[in-house]
Amino acid sequence: MQFSLDLLERLEAYAGSSVRISSRRALLWRSFSGVLAARAVAVRVVAWLLLWEAAGLTCTPVAALTASPADAGIRATCSEIILRQEVLKDGFHRDLLIKVKFGESIEDLQTCRLLIKQYIPTGLFVDPYELASLRERNITEAVMVSENFNIEAPNYLSKESEVLIYARQDSQCIDCFQAFLPVHYRYHRPHSKDGETFIVVNNPDLLMYCDQEFPILKCWAQSEVAAPCALKTKDICQWNNMKYKSVS
Repeated sequence: MQFSLDLLERLEAYAGSSVRISSRRALLWRSFSGVLAARAVAVRVVAWLLLWEAAGLTCTPVAALTASPADAGIRATCSEIILRQEVLKDGFHRDLLIKVKFGESIEDLQTCRLLIKQYIPTGLFVDPYELASLRERNITEAVMVSENFNIEAPNYLSKESEVLIYARQDSQCIDCFQAFLPVHYRYHRPHSKDGETFIVVNNPDLLMYCDQEFPILKCWAQSEVAAPCALKTKDICQWNNMKYKSVS
């Protein structure tokens, strides 16, 4: 439909002079002007589509250009978990300090617990009686997993052992956890020449259990592992085995 410029000017003049217009006329005028605006927009859209078609361009749906809000939110919040192992003290008796830092604030993860499954090589040992004493003094929450464990055996007669350490949140870092474990050197075979023996402590398994599901867990979780829910309980929980970046 086409309207002459004279008709539009008369309508605008009429609207401008009608100060005390009735509600019915005001409604008709708003509807009429809305139709004009809608038709004008439609004409512009058709014109643009014709130009795009003439130029050989295709129109991509908006859904194909943008990911779903849930997936986009998960990817936006995916950040690395940093794990660092430090060996403290000198001599035959050392302390293994494990620090875990999340790449973002964990305010939403306050209901989560962190469990470290540390593998102890044959050149070292952990004293289960010492761990019991440390638990009583609330210094660390660690327990031996391996059975038939001999702390007196030399390294060449020993097997790798496992320790579960329930990490605690670091009071000086809101996004950090840490765990403490005392380790001791075993006796090695005698050498004919002076030299040093190097012992490699492999990276631990980092497990997390949360009372509720969080989308960000999809970024970190790799598999599920059955382990005690807490140190002083026999209940078993399904923990998420988390992927992380190890730094020295």
